[in-house]
Amino acid sequence: MAATHHIVTIHNPSGKSYRGKQQICDAVVRTMKAEGVKGQVGIVLVDDAEIKRLHREWFKKNTVTDVITFLIEPEAPILGEIYISIEQAKRQAAEYRVTLTNELSRLAVHGTLHLAGYDDHTENERQCMHNLENRYIRTR
Repeated sequence: MAATHHIVTIHNPSGKSYRGKQQICDAVVRTMKAEGVKGQVGIVLVDDAEIKRLHREWFKKNTVTDVITFLIEPEAPILGEIYISIEQAKRQAAEYRVTLTNELSRLAVHGTLHLAGYDDHTENERQCMHNLENRYIRTR
């Protein structure tokens, strides 16, 4: 493990173009530091077909979702992977009238919060996570 204890990588097997790689990584590192999470987080940008396959395989839901998080090694330093549908992120960015970088950052932070132990099963949990997302992403 590197001395920083906060390693974030982005892989893009989808081949879809996007900007803001450093901003996305910075948002994840901010989240890790603030939440006391040390370790390595891999962000994987996939297409709708791949996220749907993962959603079906791991959660028995045959639908497209925006983000799926896997905690591979829960002991500190953690190892986690965050899969984001870049196609769904583009649709959500248009719907919410934000940049794709902003939406990808939000989804990456959302996944990181899951790695930190947060859930979003109830309305209160979802609101808590949304508030933290707003804190950790920079919209300016």
